[in-house]
Amino acid sequence: MYLKAIVLLLTIGFLNAEVFFQEKFDNDNWKEEWIYSKHPGKEFGKFVHSAGSFYNDAEADKGIQTSQDARFYALSKKFDGFSNKDKPLVVQFSVKHEQNIDCGGGYVKLFDCSLDQTDMHGESPYEIMFGPDICGPGTKKVHVILSYKGKNHLINKDIRCKDDVYTHFYTLIVKPDNTYEVLIDNEKVESGNLEDDWDFLAPKKIKDPNAKKPEDWDDKATIPDPDDKKPEDWDKPEHIPDPDATKPEDWDDEMDGEWEPPMVDNPEYKGEWQPKQLDNPNYKGAWEHPEIDNPEYSADDNLYLRNEICTLGFDLWQVKSGTIFDNVLITDDIELASKVAAEVKDTQAGEKKMKELQDEVQRKKDEEESKKNADKDDEDEDDDDEDNAESKQETEDNSHDEL
Repeated sequence: MYLKAIVLLLTIGFLNAEVFFQEKFDNDNWKEEWIYSKHPGKEFGKFVHSAGSFYNDAEADKGIQTSQDARFYALSKKFDGFSNKDKPLVVQFSVKHEQNIDCGGGYVKLFDCSLDQTDMHGESPYEIMFGPDICGPGTKKVHVILSYKGKNHLINKDIRCKDDVYTHFYTLIVKPDNTYEVLIDNEKVESGNLEDDWDFLAPKKIKDPNAKKPEDWDDKATIPDPDDKKPEDWDKPEHIPDPDATKPEDWDDEMDGEWEPPMVDNPEYKGEWQPKQLDNPNYKGAWEHPEIDNPEYSADDNLYLRNEICTLGFDLWQVKSGTIFDNVLITDDIELASKVAAEVKDTQAGEKKMKELQDEVQRKKDEEESKKNADKDDEDEDDDDEDNAESKQETEDNSHDEL
């Protein structure tokens, strides 16, 4: 009976799970369903439907790919609005930087229903920004930015993103108990508590403004030994005339001035004298400023809550295009997201296999091209030698004719 009850609860939980948004870009319908921004003052690039130059499945791996270098990209799709009240929120998608990206974003933004899709831009208010961002060797991070009371808050932790050319799944899970997880390729890379890892709230404790270090508080661990005296022979000059130096024979005092030997380090120099240190009998340790409860702190059990989400957008800049986005999923079903992301291993294996074959073909092609160029250089050298020989013979013949 107990086992049946557990099965029933699990079944009910599964049936109550929802998929709020899912996009696999299976066909060209995305061109009609997704909206490009027309925000003025930006040079926007276009997405194309592609699996890229190497893949596991030519059709299943198709996503939308950035296609123009040094462009902003702003594309979004609206869906039925929802709230994650009292349930998990899972945001997941795949990114493939097959161009070996040097600088550019690979993240998504979630908006409420007030977004004007045709005017989406970098300053448009959003609920969540999540995903990888790469720019040179110094920036290779996963952004997790959450909006709270109209202000965007960055996570206080540094989460490193993948920087190779293969497909990777990025997953953000926000739970009603105000905890979160970040996964890459179904493996947890970061987790914690929303209050601890974001600066949403004022600190719980603050330094007591009325507390001051007592005037007689001694925080010096050691003191000079009052009985220690500097030795009488301590003071020696740091540099002395070189005792081995001699005045050059051609030195002229009238012309060159009075000769002085060069200075060298004094081996007897001991530096500035310092008395020995003793443990300070009055030492009380470092003074710690006492803290009090912060009157401005107010706990919030709803840090996780997004009251309304109904648009997902790609709002980013890329110097070098070629990134493929796919497998977008927004749900409250953690197990479903895990099952979808588990496919990444097969995808990566297929991509690596095809790329290795392509690289091998290119390597052989480069070798053949290099050999052709080398043979051509040899032929050119032989031709030059023949031309030089003929020119020399003509010169000799002309000399004989003159004789």
